[in-house]
Amino acid sequence: MSDLPFSQASENNKRPIVAILREELVDTKTVLEIGSGTGQHAVFFAEQLPHLAWQPSEQAQNIDMLSLRLEAQAPENVHKPVVVDVADDPWRVQPVEAVYAANCVHIMSWEHVEKMFHGLDGALRPGGHLILYGPFKYGGAFTSSSNAQFEQWLKGNDPLSGIRDFEKVNELASGIGLTLRSDHQMPANNQCLVWQRQT
Repeated sequence: MSDLPFSQASENNKRPIVAILREELVDTKTVLEIGSGTGQHAVFFAEQLPHLAWQPSEQAQNIDMLSLRLEAQAPENVHKPVVVDVADDPWRVQPVEAVYAANCVHIMSWEHVEKMFHGLDGALRPGGHLILYGPFKYGGAFTSSSNAQFEQWLKGNDPLSGIRDFEKVNELASGIGLTLRSDHQMPANNQCLVWQRQT
């Protein structure tokens, strides 16, 4: 399957992330993944966590790429991918018990991060979890010099992108009734942040 779309970063981080999902989503049945990309996470997580019904999603222009891997490798608990643009209002998805997104908020504009949380408000059921994986700043400071260099690279490609301040993201989460449940330090200077909506 070497002709399938492939992300080395997704391959590197899938095992550390699935360990967190296994711990945090014990009682969860439905997950919406925002920005499923190559589909590597969707396939691997659904294989490792067969109790989850995994709903991949992508922007319209990326659905065909995502579908290549899913059609070739996805287990039965992966649903057919749907189009989700975080700027849509509302998202055209069924409410779920968890929303997961990896390496997304730093490649969006801050305006789109805000819109993502607005969309989450209608997509996440009471008691549900939001899980975000990627690099974050704390108190306005990078957690490593490599993350500072990474932000320079990001902004060279898109001035509106950038590593987000945890405090500002947490404020958006609080605004839709989410409470931080855990903040896991991950390999390669990333974090896995888990919020839960009040029941």
